[in-house]
Amino acid sequence: MDISHRNSYGFAILLFIVLIQDFTESLRLTEVRIPNHVIRNNSVRLECHFDMNGEALYSVKWYKDGYEFYRYVPRDHPPAQVFEQNGIYVNLHNSTDNQVVLENVTLASTGRYRCEVSAEAPSFQTVSDHGDMVVVATPENGPIITGGKARYQIGDMVRLNCTSGRSKPAAHLQWFINSEPAEQGLTRHYETLVTGREGLETTTLGLEFRVRPRHFKKGDMKLKCLATIASIYWKSNEESVEGDRPLRTPYSSPIESRESVPPHSSSKADRVQASSSSKNVSIFISSVLIKTILFIISSAFFR
Repeated sequence: MDISHRNSYGFAILLFIVLIQDFTESLRLTEVRIPNHVIRNNSVRLECHFDMNGEALYSVKWYKDGYEFYRYVPRDHPPAQVFEQNGIYVNLHNSTDNQVVLENVTLASTGRYRCEVSAEAPSFQTVSDHGDMVVVATPENGPIITGGKARYQIGDMVRLNCTSGRSKPAAHLQWFINSEPAEQGLTRHYETLVTGREGLETTTLGLEFRVRPRHFKKGDMKLKCLATIASIYWKSNEESVEGDRPLRTPYSSPIESRESVPPHSSSKADRVQASSSSKNVSIFISSVLIKTILFIISSAFFR
C-alpha cells in the first residue's frame, strides 16, 4: 500500500471516529410525556425532556396535528410565544422549555402532539417525538338497565338492554352474571347512536339467555352492566332478581291416629265406666238389704 492510500485510509478512520463522537455527544430527547386520555374541561401538562450534551438550545416547539401552537426560544424576550389554534389554550405562566400547560381542554383538543428541540449553531441539530391525546366527554349518568323482571323461573328467557350515557368516545359496555363475565354468545350488539353538535355517542348492549339452575346463588341472580372509557371512566349498574320459589303444599299438622280398641280389651275410660257401674250395683244391693232387715225387725217388734 503506498503512502497516499495509507493517509486516505487513516483520514477516513479519524473522520468516522469524530462523527461517532459527535453523534453520541449530541442533542437527544430523553422523554416526551403526553397523556393518552384526559377528561374534558381539565388542564393537562405536556412534557418534553432533553439532554443538550454541551450544545446550546436554540428552540423548543410544540405542534398539534402538524401545526405549531407553542414556541420557546431562550434568547427571545419574552422567550415563550403562542400561536392560536382551535381547542388550544396555553397557560403561559406555567409553560417553560420543558413543559407546556393546556387549560380547559375540549373535544377539539384531541390530536397528535409533537415536541421538536433544536440546537444552536454550528450543529443546528433537531430532534422530535410525538404522542396522541384523546379528550374524553364522560357520560353524565351511569349505564341504565331496562327490560328486567323482579322474578324469574327456571326456563324463563332473560332479555335485557344496557344503555350508556352520551359520551365521546363511546363507552365500552360489558355484562356480568353473578360477577362472572357473560359469554359473547349471550350478548347482542346494537348500532352506536350519534347525537348533537359534538357528536356524542350512545351505546347499547343486550343480554339474552335462558335461566338455568346454576344462575341462582342462594335464590338470587345478580346481573351487572359495566361501562368504561379507557382508564378514566368506570361505572356500573346492577340488578338483583329472585327466583320464583316452588309452591309448597299447604302444611297441616298430622292427624292424631287413634288406635281402635280390640273387643276383648277395655280402654281406661271403659274401665272407669265399668267401675262406676259396679259401685252403683253394690249400693243398690246394700240399700235393699238394709230395708229388708229393718222390715223384719219392725215386724217382730209389733207381734
